[in-house]
Amino acid sequence: MEIIINSVHFTTDKKLVDFVNKKVNKLDTFFDGIINAEVTLKVLKPEAAKNKISEIKISIPSNGYLFAKKQADTFEEATDLAVDALRKQLGKFKEKLKSK
Repeated sequence: MEIIINSVHFTTDKKLVDFVNKKVNKLDTFFDGIINAEVTLKVLKPEAAKNKISEIKISIPSNGYLFAKKQADTFEEATDLAVDALRKQLGKFKEKLKSK
């Protein structure tokens, strides 16, 4: 699976990129057909709490894509939350495929 990481108004360090890649790659264990993942990391107002946003859009065959957007104090936490949300969405998607 190809993972594209975009950071808006800041540059990501290697540690954050590695973390995001590791987390998003784990989604492959829940569904084999993921084509690619696009991760967008944004900082809202720098002085505010919970100002880090992680948006993950994964492309899957036949359905188009699944999307999750989460906000937290750190990018790692926001990415964790978004990956969990996508894990649930993939579970529902797989159930739909089985029921057809």
